[in-house]
This record gives sequence, C-alpha cells and structure tokens, in this order.
Amino acid sequence: MAEGKAVSEAKPFGICDMSSITIEDVTKSFGAVRAVDHVSVQIEKGELFFLLGPSGCGKTTLLRMIAGFYFPETGRILFDGKDLGATPPHKRNTAMVFQNYALWPHMTVWENLEFGLEMRRVATEERRRRIERALEITQMSEYADRSPNQLSGGQQQRVALGRALALEPDVVLMDEPLSNLDAKLRLEMREQIKRIHERLNVTMVYVTHDQSEALSMADRMAVMRDGRIMQSGGPREIYNRPANRFVADFIGETNLLRGRIAETGAQTVVETGAGRLRSSAPREGMKAGDEVYCCIRPERLRVLTGGETSPNTMTGEVVRTIYLGNHEQYYLRLSDGAEIKAIEPHAEAPKAQTGKAATFGCGTEDVVLLPVEGGAQEERIEGAA
Repeated sequence: MAEGKAVSEAKPFGICDMSSITIEDVTKSFGAVRAVDHVSVQIEKGELFFLLGPSGCGKTTLLRMIAGFYFPETGRILFDGKDLGATPPHKRNTAMVFQNYALWPHMTVWENLEFGLEMRRVATEERRRRIERALEITQMSEYADRSPNQLSGGQQQRVALGRALALEPDVVLMDEPLSNLDAKLRLEMREQIKRIHERLNVTMVYVTHDQSEALSMADRMAVMRDGRIMQSGGPREIYNRPANRFVADFIGETNLLRGRIAETGAQTVVETGAGRLRSSAPREGMKAGDEVYCCIRPERLRVLTGGETSPNTMTGEVVRTIYLGNHEQYYLRLSDGAEIKAIEPHAEAPKAQTGKAATFGCGTEDVVLLPVEGGAQEERIEGAA
C-alpha cells in the first residue's frame, strides 16, 4: 500500500487534539418514529460527556449523527464552530469504540491497531509511534503479538479503545462499550477509561443506559427520553436536583410522595397523604395549589431514635429490612399506604424492627419538589449547564 507523507510535527506523547461539539435543534426520524426530537446540547473541549437513557431513547442515533453515520433532517452539528453538514465519517476525525469490539480475529493486536492507520496512509514510522503510544496508554504493550481470541473481554475492549486512540482523533465516540463485560471487569474498565481520559484530555462522548457508569465517570451528562433531552448537567446536579419525575426515577433510587403546595416562602410546605413536608428545594415558579412530587433519596432518610427530631418526619410500619453489610435498607409503609425506602450506612445493629412502628426524618434540603407530569411546571431542560 502506498504511504502518505509523515506528519510534519509529531504530537507530544500522551496528548490528543480535541474539539467542542455543538448540537443545534437536531432531529432524525426512521419512518414514523422520531428517534431524535429537536435536541440541542453543547459538549465542551476535553469533556467526558455521557448520553444516558433507556433503550430506544435516541442516544445511539444521536451518537451516530455526531460520527456522520446518519445525517440530521433538521438542525446542525458543529465541531469547533464548523458546520459538518453532510461531511462523511472518515473526514470528521472521530473514532468509534463499539459495544462488540469489532476486532479482526485473524490479525494480532498490533495489526488491529495498524489497520486503520494504513487505510489513512499514515507513514511507517508514524504508524509505529502511534501504535506504541496507544498500547502503552491502554496497558496492552505485552499483548501486541496476540490474537483477539487469546484475550479476555476486558483486554479486547482495551484493544478497541487503543485502536481508536491510535487514530489521534479530535473526538472519541463510545457506544455502550462495557455492556458485554461482567460486573468486576466493568468496574476495572471504568477506572481505565477515566484514567485514559484524564491523561489525554480528549473529547469523549459516551453512550450508556447504566446510571452508575454515568455518575461515576462523567464530567457532564444528558438524560434522554423519547428522543429528547430531559436534563443535562453535572452528575451531582442531576442526582441531587432532578428536573422531573423521569430523571429522578432513572438516576438512582428515590421516594416520590405526591402532594399539593399549601404554603410558599422561606420554605415550601406540601400537604401529602402522610402529613406535611417542608422543602427548601422547590422549582422556580411553583406556587400554592400546585400538585407536586416530593422527591427524597433513600440515603437522606434516617431512623429517629432516642428523642431525635427532624424538620420532616414520617411514621409508619416497618414492613421489611435488608442487611447488606455496609448498609441496611428499611421499607416503611406510611399511613396512606405509600411505601418508602431508607438506607442506614454502617449499621452495627438494626435501628428499627420489622412489624413495628418507626419514625424516619430528613432535612428540608432533602425534599426536592418536582412538577406533576402534564402540569404547568413539567418541562424538559435542554442544554442546561
């Protein structure tokens, strides 16, 4: 194969270029199905950005539009402010890491990394430099002469990532790359990918349905549903201040108690079937009379014993407890029949007994008020920081 000219100035070891990505009002349909519905989001240079949501929410379609495999019907996708329009995939300087690895079984690890560089007519010495660099970064140098069927699943995924990095892309795109691995390998690969991203500072867009992957790895994320972005922001922001019931349900576990706002002011008071709850975390624009959900994360509830008090209390029957070593789970049935869950960390002994009454409490900042779906306050948050 003819070789192109060598890169005139090699990049410093361990450094990639990177691009920002701007997605403006993008739509994509397949027949009557609107897979991506007027999506707008900004991905900054060097971010590890997650597209998160259930199957069929449009996250992979959006990723493939960034890659150039699909073209949007409306809207624009820009890299560093340049509208890519109908630019084909091979001219976007992106690299994709697939769920099924997509390695050539008849080639060695080295040859798998080299293949894409040969297709791009990269000169021999430059190919060697890039491959050695990618193998070192992914800790696969000692396996260079092995074939993929001699590697574990985690090692194969590192080869797939190394192949992408060898191209020195502006953007690395990852489509559920860890879904074929067992639980232990997934944890190891999360750490590997996070470490590689921190070292290279390359822009990465990562698709997953696994909330724990997104929370533990992402700089920022967008939660998708039915082709739309429900909320975008940092992991802590989305977990602690979900925009609506869907996000609260999808990201982690939560207790949702429906009620109506009775008072507003320094604190918002909500009448629920289990009594009054006070919140210092309402959504802007909520007013007396609005129906809302009181969202309380299980780990924010604690068992009240020995005369302890709390701004918010809920009393009911403990229907079951589950001991899990580092924490204990309590399930409480309230007076209106609703069941809530609480998590007590480092429980040396049960603080409440199954079949007995118990009281749980939380702070006003732990009660996040969410709009009832279909109400005036129910809306998606697109492109929020």
